[in-house]
Amino acid sequence: MPDLILHHYPSSPFAEKARLMLGFKGLAWHSVTIPVVLPKPDVLALTGAYRRTPLLQMGADVYCDTALIARVLDSLVPTPPLFPASAPLAGPLAQWADGALFWTAVVWALQPAGAQHILADTPPEQLKAFAADRAAMAGGFKRPTLADAGALLPGQLTALDGQLQRGGPWLLGEAPSVADFAAAHPLWFIRRAPPVAHILAPLPALNGWLDRVLAFGHGGSTPMDSAEAVATAAAATGHAPCAVAPGLGFEPGQPVTVAATDYATDATAGTLVGLSAHSVVLERNDERAGTVHVHFPRQGFQIRHEKT
Repeated sequence: MPDLILHHYPSSPFAEKARLMLGFKGLAWHSVTIPVVLPKPDVLALTGAYRRTPLLQMGADVYCDTALIARVLDSLVPTPPLFPASAPLAGPLAQWADGALFWTAVVWALQPAGAQHILADTPPEQLKAFAADRAAMAGGFKRPTLADAGALLPGQLTALDGQLQRGGPWLLGEAPSVADFAAAHPLWFIRRAPPVAHILAPLPALNGWLDRVLAFGHGGSTPMDSAEAVATAAAATGHAPCAVAPGLGFEPGQPVTVAATDYATDATAGTLVGLSAHSVVLERNDERAGTVHVHFPRQGFQIRHEKT
């Protein structure tokens, strides 16, 4: 088992998803706490441009986005699976939860009454920096308004509660799957805002399920400095095996860029060394991190030939 290094910060919903998946697998990992906003020099030394949270690092391989991190964890520790054969819709349901459910939940939680609680200990200058950073990340992405969230979220939550009443104890039956962790982290964020968490109160099946997911915990973590993580990449002597599959429109060794298609669309440039239906891998060189392989999922990301 390679050393696992999770780059995250405590209040990130997607980082909570990753932490819970590590707990589900019973894994030990190194915890690197990264800045909430730019600048993130050690993160960008590893990724080139990608700045979302979290990242999973193993030596000089860096895995971006929790959808891909889930598949990596399953390849390392197949049992218990995050993609059980009994739940073929686990991946698509997780995509819905990480997108539509996440945005309505976050907008609901960060309405003024909730934000005052979640951000109560944040100094005014940090609040200003956070707002400016997230506005820059959004670019042209249109997230729901509070009116949208107030209209849509009750129906989303009721649907989840109904599914659990009929099919539980997990969203897709008798076994947990990645869909449970994807749906849990937005609701974990709502629970962090007690003034607006009343929206969850009338849903006993949903609350019982959320308690079960959170009970997996976070596994065993030990702190690591971000500079040490960069040095770990530089000291690595190899990379995880990867290859460019034929027939997917790209060839090994081509200069390409990869960027998210929704928000935080900063493009990472590198040499193509891996491509499949599930992931794309770029090789890039950094003066501090050395030769790094940066892994992205295909879903939600776009690969392009780099303009020369």
